[in-house]
Order: sequence, then structure tokens, then C-alpha cells
Amino acid sequence: RQRQMCIRDRYGDLFMRVLYRVRPYEKEKGSANRLYQSWVEKCMKNIETGSMKEFKKNVYQIVKDFDELPLLDIKKPRVGLVGEILVKFLPAANNYLVDLLEQEGAEAVVPDLTDFLLYCFYNTGFKADNLGFSKKSKRIGRLGINFFEWLRSAARDEFEKSKHFDPPAHIDDLANYARDIVSEGNQTGEGWFLTGEMLHLIHDGVPNIVCTQPFACLPNHIVGKGVIKKLRAQHPEANIVAVDYDPGASEVNQLNRIKLMLAAANKKIGKK
Repeated sequence: RQRQMCIRDRYGDLFMRVLYRVRPYEKEKGSANRLYQSWVEKCMKNIETGSMKEFKKNVYQIVKDFDELPLLDIKKPRVGLVGEILVKFLPAANNYLVDLLEQEGAEAVVPDLTDFLLYCFYNTGFKADNLGFSKKSKRIGRLGINFFEWLRSAARDEFEKSKHFDPPAHIDDLANYARDIVSEGNQTGEGWFLTGEMLHLIHDGVPNIVCTQPFACLPNHIVGKGVIKKLRAQHPEANIVAVDYDPGASEVNQLNRIKLMLAAANKKIGKK
């Protein structure tokens, strides 16, 4: 179990990005999951050795293998998943939303978990410039950003050279996207980062978005559901639905809202 956790820490964003991108289009049912499982076994050996050279070699080959997986030449709506960090990434918390979207004929696009860590580091700059925090904390924050960007630089390089994959966002770009709508001082919960993620998805050709909200989480409702009207005014193509998740929420209501969003997405594809 500990080895599996290490795999997710080092390779998690990479696996999530390549698997979700190709699985909805695979020619042979189950081929993407089988390729994923075979690579998990290989990556366990890298976790034991801790070799950065082996890590970079694995990253290159993983992107190459998934990029060359036989795929169907079809068009499906791409749906971005954003929201509160637990509900967004934990399948049990969002009623297995990725599986649901794929069953309904869509492709799930989930931004990297690393981006949230970069958001936390980035916030130290605003605090130092405007709230009296030490300049040292700002420098440490920037060092943290540089470290994680270096750690995933191998994957970024391979994504940029690939046929099917998009590289992850830069945290400075997310901040620039959000700045016109919410202040960078909005740092409670996902803060300005949630708005930045939605704008990045729209700019990246993913206008269909499910914003997952924990029940009664006021900060995330403000920077999630609260900014949807402004986002639609700036980007008429945006097709965003906010869905509340909590133990007492109606799964039927959640499903109906998602299906309405997918119906609008499929209608746009039909027109194109």
C-alpha cells in the first residue's frame, strides 16, 4: 500500500492525464487500463531505487506508449472537472464522476493535483507584498514552485511533443487568468485558483466544466458557482454546471444536471 501511494505521488498526475485522455477513444475495450496497470508494476521498481534518471526514462516511455495506443477517430465532448480538492479527486466523494462521464460518452479532463500545491506556494507572494508576511516566505514559495516545476519538467516536455496530450498549466498563467475576476487575496479554500482553473480549461478548448462543490462550503461557492455568470459573459461558449456533493444530496439530481450539461455539449458538437 505504501508503494502504491508513492507511485501516485510521483506518477499520479502523469497517469491521470494520459489515461483519461485516451481511454474514452480506445479501439480495444480495456486496452488503456491494461497499459496503465503494466506501467504501475514497472514504476514500483523506480520507487524502490529512487533513480531520477530512471524516472525520466519511464516518463518518456509512458507518454510514448499511451500516445501510440490505437484509438477511434471520433469526437466526444471534453468535460473539465474542478472544485474542492477532496471532492474533485476522490471518486468516492464525487460518486465516481469520471466513470459516469465516460459512460455517458464524454472525456473527463482533470487538472493536476500538483497545481494545488503550486497555488499554496504562490499565495505566499501576495501575503508578503500586501499582508505583512516576511519576504523570506515569498522566496521559499517561489523555490517551492521552481522545485515542483522541475520535478514535472520531463513530463511537460514529452506532452508538448506528443500527438494527443496537453502540457499542464503554469501557476502564473492561472493567476493571470483569474485576476480580472477575483482578487489573488481570495485564498480561502481553492480561492482564486478555482476560477483560474476554469478559465484555463476554456482557453485550452474544454468549455464544458463540472464544478464540484461540498455542501455549504461558502468559500468555494463564491469562487466557483459565484463566478459562473461572469465567465459566461466573457466566454459565451462556456458550458458550466455546479454540482453539490454531500451524503444527503440526491444522486438523481446530480445526474440530471450533468446530463443536461452533456446534452448541450453534444448539441454544439453536432452543429460543428
